[in-house]
Amino acid sequence: MNTNKNQRILHDGNISYVVPFILITSCFALWGFANDITNPMVKAFSKIFRMSVTEGTLVQVAFYGGYFAMAFPAAMFIRRYTYKAGVLLGLGMYAFGAFLFYPAMKMGNYYPFLLAYFILTCGLSFLETSCNPYILSMGSEETATRRLNMAQAFNPMGSLLGMYVAMNFIQNRLHPMDTAERATLSQEEFEIIRDADLNTLVTPYLIIGAVILVMLIVIRLKKMPSYTDQNKRIDFLPTLRRIFRKANYREGVISQFFYVGAQIMCWTFIIQYGTRLFTSYGMGEQEAEVLSQKYNIIAMTIFCASRFVCTFLLKYFNPGALLKTLAIAACCFTLGVIGFKNYCGIYCLVGVSACMSLMFPTIYGIALKGLGDDTKFGAAGLIMAILGGSILPPMQASIIDMGTISGFPAVNISFVLPLICFIVVSIYGHRTIKR
Repeated sequence: MNTNKNQRILHDGNISYVVPFILITSCFALWGFANDITNPMVKAFSKIFRMSVTEGTLVQVAFYGGYFAMAFPAAMFIRRYTYKAGVLLGLGMYAFGAFLFYPAMKMGNYYPFLLAYFILTCGLSFLETSCNPYILSMGSEETATRRLNMAQAFNPMGSLLGMYVAMNFIQNRLHPMDTAERATLSQEEFEIIRDADLNTLVTPYLIIGAVILVMLIVIRLKKMPSYTDQNKRIDFLPTLRRIFRKANYREGVISQFFYVGAQIMCWTFIIQYGTRLFTSYGMGEQEAEVLSQKYNIIAMTIFCASRFVCTFLLKYFNPGALLKTLAIAACCFTLGVIGFKNYCGIYCLVGVSACMSLMFPTIYGIALKGLGDDTKFGAAGLIMAILGGSILPPMQASIIDMGTISGFPAVNISFVLPLICFIVVSIYGHRTIKR
């Protein structure tokens, strides 16, 4: 019975969507890799260039700023051409941004890396603006949210690989000298260690750039379903006014902004949270960072498993109700992250990931339901909402840089921001149930 249901998701009449579905779903894993090899780089760049946590979060500003800048241009491009063309352009920019890490390394400066991240994520913006509605279009609207959750389930698999590569091929191979010791180095000594660390950091990005090029060629050569609008006119402002009149969509964009901010904060600052915790037990800084990343990998593994479970549960439960329930659970775990100063705190932070697994695709599916020909622009607005991952982490970093607040670890207090975000998501879930 389950097999037949899956076949209905992937087929429409005599047209088979199986291979296109697999190829587009693989793109979800590719941008998951980019997202989660990048989160630990906030700490890595801070150490390599002897910067504060706040300065290190410029990585996230550049990364998620690219999503924001390119979302509506991507929607216009897709409206004019096809989803496949958007996917190909996105892959091309992704690869180009990854290859720019090499000249950035040669310059030995922080800011060229930010430019490379920005260009790379302009490509990711094209990919997400194209792939999410492309998956929604591969079957009936009734199963669209479940189908998107199925495709999104492969996103954390790429994320897990990104975390693994970050831990074993970057963090573990950086010079073991801690932040305090690096601050005492002469300029010449600093540059020698910096250049060696940058060489270590860049290699995985060059490899993924080559993988992306291969993927681009495969999709270019494969015949894919083509969905083009009969009317290719771009009535930008009237379309925006039309879609933002719909409460589910308007509130969905706001909810997505806060959800993505919460996700990035939880997965980025688990390194700072764990490092403070483990060093308080006498562990060295680099060892504490690597152990924190191991907990991050455990969190992502739970996130991945939870997404498959939630996709199954969506067959029996209202998406809004499930969204609200998990958002409330995330609030409870986040209170534990804030309140505990021992291992219970990091266990709670890992538990938050189990609650987050459903949120992005479910908010996305609910918000886009019923938009019809406006889906491409609606998708762009939801991708622009990823800006939350650019704006909120620096705010949390500025709290972390305070060290302590009234004798309490500032990194614990900083998780008040994700708590607020999950409250917003729970309100959205509740309001969609009422509608």
